[in-house]
Amino acid sequence: MIYYKTNDEVELLRKSNLLVSATIAVLAAEIKPGVTTLFLDKLAGEFIQDNGAKPAFKGYRGFPYNCCISVNDAVVHGFPTHDELAEGDVISIDTGVVLNGYVGDSAYTFAIGEVDKEIQRLMRITKESLYKGIEKAIVGCRIGDISWAIQEHTEKKNGYGVVRSLTGHGIGRNLHEEPDVPNYGKRGNGLKLQDGLVIAIEPMINMGTREVSVGEDDWTIFTDDGSISAHYEHSVVVRKNKADILSSFDPIEAAEKANPNLFDDYLMQKELA
Repeated sequence: MIYYKTNDEVELLRKSNLLVSATIAVLAAEIKPGVTTLFLDKLAGEFIQDNGAKPAFKGYRGFPYNCCISVNDAVVHGFPTHDELAEGDVISIDTGVVLNGYVGDSAYTFAIGEVDKEIQRLMRITKESLYKGIEKAIVGCRIGDISWAIQEHTEKKNGYGVVRSLTGHGIGRNLHEEPDVPNYGKRGNGLKLQDGLVIAIEPMINMGTREVSVGEDDWTIFTDDGSISAHYEHSVVVRKNKADILSSFDPIEAAEKANPNLFDDYLMQKELA
């Protein structure tokens, strides 16, 4: 069953998603060598609850943490740990909140300090592919048009591995609703998009193989060849001429730019465009 949202529901979803963006921004300010991902997870949980919401991930299908924090070859669903972050690490933070009965969900990838040019490029291309997918989230297009746009930019043009076993999804009162939104596919295929459909679009792109496996914790997904992975996510509502992005990277990018321990994503985009 697909649930199309009213304008009032969209605004509630916007508040939830903006809180997610603010949460990731708070964490971005704290990322540095020596910090543990468990510390970041605890900070996220406190911030979410201080703002009158509940962590959407904690307890979901038994997941025990507030955030999925995935480092280097971990693609998604990473468990926060006591391991300290180090110079050169690539870290993706995916988290969600429930506020006023509606769920927000977003993700962003960071690099600590100076990282290899190829890693910078993977991050840039993955982030670009998210927006190319969002461009197709308009009335009259189909799910396959979003999927194709992401795959075309990442896999076909740049040779990266597009994870097949994990997808974006509908979102609303529940974290995962219909429809699935794959990051690969054919133009003109799949559900025809209608006004009010809210979906989370989230390319998960590997520098090497597209093949992944589940780790010993039965949650964390790793690349089979140990290559670095990047992950960005926005929740958006389908509209007539242009999708309405409900989450925002603006506070995250501002925190990233202000943190001297993080590679400056803004400069990366300028240099590598």
